[in-house]
Amino acid sequence: MSKIIVRIRKELRKKGDANIRASEQRFFKEPIRTYGVRSAEVVMIGKKYFQELKNLEKKEIFILCEELFRSGYNDEARIACDWSYNLRGQYVPSDFRIFARWISDYIDNWAKCDTFCNHTVGAFLEMYPENVFKLKTWTRSRNRWLKRAASVSLIIPAKRGKFLPDVLEIADILLTDEDDMVQKGYGWLLKVAAEKHQKEVFLYVMKNKAKMPRTALRYAIEKMPKSLKMQAMKK
Repeated sequence: MSKIIVRIRKELRKKGDANIRASEQRFFKEPIRTYGVRSAEVVMIGKKYFQELKNLEKKEIFILCEELFRSGYNDEARIACDWSYNLRGQYVPSDFRIFARWISDYIDNWAKCDTFCNHTVGAFLEMYPENVFKLKTWTRSRNRWLKRAASVSLIIPAKRGKFLPDVLEIADILLTDEDDMVQKGYGWLLKVAAEKHQKEVFLYVMKNKAKMPRTALRYAIEKMPKSLKMQAMKK
């Protein structure tokens, strides 16, 4: 085990709080592993130790990220997410395989999924947009977090108006998925896409609202004008 990982874990254990651990668990349906350190403090710890990695190559830092992910702790996963995102200027196309494997092997709740995919995977796709089609293979996975990742990896690009055809195609594939984590994922994606493409997303919702689960529908129209919301919710 890397010495820096040992030091990080020692600090997280020292700062962990039982009340925060109990509070965090309430946000998840599945059991989670957490030291009980506030998110802002976890971020600061990650930043502090990242400064010590300046002389390491990206490959070596990725090995440390995987070691953090492997622990199963949300706090350590957050640091791994931040470190991998900090390296975005060094991404190369082959990194996508690494990111996909991390999701498949280590992501086991919505917090890990959203933090990693919003930032690291989203930044990668903006650099290498020709890879966006690979998200569509995730939509057919048996792994619920890969399916959610197919949507949430496009959240930041979609906020900027990018990838609308892919956003709608991914929503189409996941439209009737029964998993609420998947429904919330693509509903969220439609919501942010509507910030730049309200007309197109509204028309999509109206076309599909009879089949779209209400969870996804409510997410998709959350920020639309009241008049459009009423039309979309009307049976």
